[in-house]
Amino acid sequence: MRAVLEAIEPSYLYTRLVIYLVHRDERVTKPVRLLSIVQNLVPVHPLRLMPYLVVSLLSAFPCLCATPGQFTLTDVLSAPFPSDLAASPHGDAFAWVMDAQGVRNIWIARAPAFIPVRMTPFTTEDGQTLTDLTWSPDASLLLFTRGGSANGRGENPNPLHVTEGVNQEIWLAENNGTARRLAGGHAPAISPDGKIAAWLLGGQIWSIPLGGSQVPAPVAHARGSANSLAWSPDSTRLAFVSDRTDHSFIGIYNFSNKSIDYVDAGADLDQAPVWSPDGREIAFIRVPGSRYAFAWGPKRTGLPWSVRIADAQTGKGREIWRARPGMGSVFWPVTAANPLFWSREGRIVFPWEGDGWLHLYSVTPQGGTATLLTPGSFEVENAALSVDHRNILFSSNQNDIDRRHLWSVAISGGPEVQLTKGTGIEARPVPLADSVVGFVRSEAKAFPRIALVANGAVRDLTADQIPAAFPAAALVSPEPVELTSTDGIRIHAQLFRPPGASTGRHPAVIFFHGGARRQMVLGWQYMSYYSQAYAFDQYLVSRGYIVLSVNYRAGTGYGERFREALNYGATGGSEFADVMAAGTYLRGRADVETAHIGLWGGSYGGYLTAMGLARASNMFAAGVDFHGVHDWNLEISNYVPAYEPEKRQALSTTAFRSSPMAYMSTWKSPVLLIQGDDDRNVVFSQSIMLEEKLREHGVHFEELIFPDEVHEFLLHSHWLKAYETAADFLDRYLKPATKN
Repeated sequence: MRAVLEAIEPSYLYTRLVIYLVHRDERVTKPVRLLSIVQNLVPVHPLRLMPYLVVSLLSAFPCLCATPGQFTLTDVLSAPFPSDLAASPHGDAFAWVMDAQGVRNIWIARAPAFIPVRMTPFTTEDGQTLTDLTWSPDASLLLFTRGGSANGRGENPNPLHVTEGVNQEIWLAENNGTARRLAGGHAPAISPDGKIAAWLLGGQIWSIPLGGSQVPAPVAHARGSANSLAWSPDSTRLAFVSDRTDHSFIGIYNFSNKSIDYVDAGADLDQAPVWSPDGREIAFIRVPGSRYAFAWGPKRTGLPWSVRIADAQTGKGREIWRARPGMGSVFWPVTAANPLFWSREGRIVFPWEGDGWLHLYSVTPQGGTATLLTPGSFEVENAALSVDHRNILFSSNQNDIDRRHLWSVAISGGPEVQLTKGTGIEARPVPLADSVVGFVRSEAKAFPRIALVANGAVRDLTADQIPAAFPAAALVSPEPVELTSTDGIRIHAQLFRPPGASTGRHPAVIFFHGGARRQMVLGWQYMSYYSQAYAFDQYLVSRGYIVLSVNYRAGTGYGERFREALNYGATGGSEFADVMAAGTYLRGRADVETAHIGLWGGSYGGYLTAMGLARASNMFAAGVDFHGVHDWNLEISNYVPAYEPEKRQALSTTAFRSSPMAYMSTWKSPVLLIQGDDDRNVVFSQSIMLEEKLREHGVHFEELIFPDEVHEFLLHSHWLKAYETAADFLDRYLKPATKN
């Protein structure tokens, strides 16, 4: 065999051999490793191999040596996205979901080496999400939810049109790498002794003993819809929230006598129950009830919310802390499994915006003045209690307003300790043993991946799962930009410029994120929907566009007054001033072709795209509207069923005037509408209604509809098709040479 290899023409042999090795094992993409492997197969001096190695790499990996900007949508959407991080109770393991081009699986890593291992056997894109990862106390098994919740008609998400139907189910993954269905339902919770699993199904609580042959059974039949399951430390009781639509209670189910008691009941919205370490009491948040139902408008003040404690035996409650009237009187949570934390040291940690920024505070069970743990002009986003219960881990934009880094602070108070820093993005911390923290990490050109930090040292765990085709070298780093709207509000944005943009003029696209309670950052976003959007922005840049990503008012990251902007959304559409500020900014740039500025966005970003096209077609030449809101009255009704526009004339009139539908007479620019018809966030009739009016006014529109798809597309193939269609549409209307 060796003689045969030596007789073959080297230019052919080495090129074919390297390409074969690369495609067989993507881990050998580094040139030094390739050189070593090939030389071991055919002993030739390394300098003789180098020219052929270069040719081989060019053939195998065009993106490694390509001119910046040359890549496909398939390439930039090829990396697996990590989400749903969950640590075991003792921090000796953690798990996460990895979505590899629509194929979702659960991975785990165990101390001390934390080597990633796949735990589930799924091999095809099935459109079924994996969520609610829940460890047993000894970390020997993992429960999770497979599939999405039902819509108002009882239909589960089924974008592949599986004819026998699909269900939302509880699955169990074990140490041997197997996974099996346990029961129908979602949101599993395992008792601290590891003997019982409970979950939710149809608004009721179900359970099953683990390790036996019993079948699932309902715990009890109760009024309302149960959520937020929380086991007592001794595994004998299960606390939960009983949602009664306009009020809610904290309930406790007792397994010994099969009874339910509601503690400290009132005509308010009680939520987020957490047990004391000794199991004698429950802390929870109380938000005052109100008959005034509305959505999509600023809530700067309200009746102050409070933190209460109830005796788990008698049900008697007491208030231990209450927000001040005015700023911070309306409850806003951190992103966590529960926004309340009760430490073993006896202090209770909660979020509050008392100074206009979302911070963490702690208070004793006896009440009194709360201690501010995270002072400064920044927002805490994710939070988790450390394994030893002495510290709170959190992500924030402290000292870096358009990024995220990780911090730790003692529950008793004191200076914060910064765990990560630099120009990257670090979010979603999970506490592990020995002061190790797992998290999601990304940079401007590096896709999100799972990482660990310990004693200041950061280690990537899943970087080797990024495909060789991922075009990191061809991406650009966004630049921070600040805009001033016509009403004086300062707006942060990120500017993406293609290589060579300093010469000549380029078409431009403005991107608006969804939410609106979101913030795009100076790097790859750590939420799946916005990670896809960031990839598409980079793809547009690769096609010669200048892209401006706008963090408009009503978004997070810049304080309570910015998020609760006056007259935003259905109360006036004040964000339109930010749309115009972005357009004016691009028109003033020497590298932008001012007649060829377009818009794109999804959900709330689709709303702003439609607003820009409807009210300023003279500025914006075309737009792509992913599942956008077109009439606020319809959207308010989707979230607040009790809302009756005909009975609230002043409110409904303002809501309509804040909608794109109110400006159809000035809408001239073409638009592409994209939506799934099983959208639960923005009802599909928003698209139907808009298309009807566009036809009436002779406005050109195109559509891409995905039957049985939901708001955040479940199929990777749908994202690819949507973005390919969007790019083609923008090319045709923003690049005159490509217009049909």
